[in-house]
This record gives sequence, structure tokens and C-alpha cells, in this order.
Amino acid sequence: MADTSGIRVYHAPRTRSIRVLWLLQEMGLPHEIVPVKFDSRPAGDEAYAEIHPLRKVPALDDKGTIVLESLAIVQYLLGRYGPSPLEVTPDEADYGRYLQWLHFGEAGMMMPVSLLLAHTVLLPEKARDPKLAKWARSEVDHLLEFVGKHGVGDREYLAGDRLTAADISIVYMLYLIKVMRQFDGAPENVQAYFKRLTKRESWVAATAVE
Repeated sequence: MADTSGIRVYHAPRTRSIRVLWLLQEMGLPHEIVPVKFDSRPAGDEAYAEIHPLRKVPALDDKGTIVLESLAIVQYLLGRYGPSPLEVTPDEADYGRYLQWLHFGEAGMMMPVSLLLAHTVLLPEKARDPKLAKWARSEVDHLLEFVGKHGVGDREYLAGDRLTAADISIVYMLYLIKVMRQFDGAPENVQAYFKRLTKRESWVAATAVE
């Protein structure tokens, strides 16, 4: 296995860096966590801009190799320090399904979830748009139904009959929806899936970091 010393994760609570920390916990890879102030935007300070010019979270510094974007970091770590059962390989039947759900956590879910978060939690009261919040909530409901019917179904995991990075991608989005207190109406199988996976020691450790 490649040398894991020097893996550094720039992290803020409740952000996408949870995906990275969860993966590292599951892979058993030693790493350093660098806290980034996230109580204002952009995140961090001017020194952090040297790592992430947009001052967003997360960022990964692997002995001088900088990778941004949470799912890119996930794929980087799996490729650099794998093989790992957390990926589904091209020779497995669920390979396409794995890729679909891995990327659906951002490409399919992030826009409506972000809008709902902004217009129910993040923005000042006077800047919130109730109509936009209502639309976003409707879209999020459709997404949860889609995950319940086409993702989880009667499966324990999304792909490969085991925990994979696809689950790490999607569960984080479910977590955001739950943080917004918009998760109670999710299909029962999605709620059960979320509850089951967030009991894992790796998730508990990843979300406990302040």
C-alpha cells in the first residue's frame, strides 16, 4: 500500500468533508484533520485560500497533492490507497449502478437540497423566498422517493451488497435533509437505511469532529 503519512483533510462540521472523514475511517487510513472556520463565507482565512482558492470545504492535501471537491477526493483516495471493498469494480455487475449513485449525491441532489437549506435555515429571514423553499421541498420529496424506490428498494446498500462510496455520497445528503428537519416524510425504507448506516462507528467518528 502507498504511504499514507501526510494525508491532511481541511474540515468543518456538517460540511461535505464528512464524506472524506467517513471514507478515511472506513479505510483505516491515518490522517490529520485541519479545522476550517465556517461561521462566515467564504470559509477559512487568506492562508486557507492558498489551499482552496474558493475557500470552500473540503480540501485534501496528500503530501503536496491538493484535491478539491468531496467526491473527487473520495475517488482519489480509493484510487491512490485501494483496492478497497468501498468501490465497485468494472467487472462487477453493479458497477454502473455504483457510479450512478456515487455521483447522484452531487449531480442529482445538491441543487434542490442547497436551495431548501438556504431558504429555510441559512439565509436571514428577510432574504428567504417561501415560494422557492416550497418548490425546493417538493423537489427534495421527489428525490427521496427516487432513492427509496430505485436506490434502496429492499437492499441493505446501494450497490455491490456492501457499504461503498455510493452510500457515503448519498447518506451525507440525507444527513443534510435531516439537519433541516425535512426528513420525517422520507419513505420508510430510506429512513431505515439512514438510521442503519449512521450507526456505524466510522460515521459516528466522522461526525463527532468539531
